[in-house]
Amino acid sequence: MSIVVKAGPGDSTDSVIRKFQKKVVMEGIVQEIRDRSVYRKPSELRQEYLAEKRRKIMRAKRYAR
Repeated sequence: MSIVVKAGPGDSTDSVIRKFQKKVVMEGIVQEIRDRSVYRKPSELRQEYLAEKRRKIMRAKRYAR
């Protein structure tokens, strides 16, 4: 998984760095590194998933009028 950013003829180094950072964020690499930095047990992942599901249901009920 490599990210390549080519500098155009009028691009400064700052703009190329900004393009690179934007691509990294869009690819989700930063979030993946954060997720992998700490081990979470499968039961914790399941609890987070269920809590998010409950939040979505409650939000849908609240705005479904």
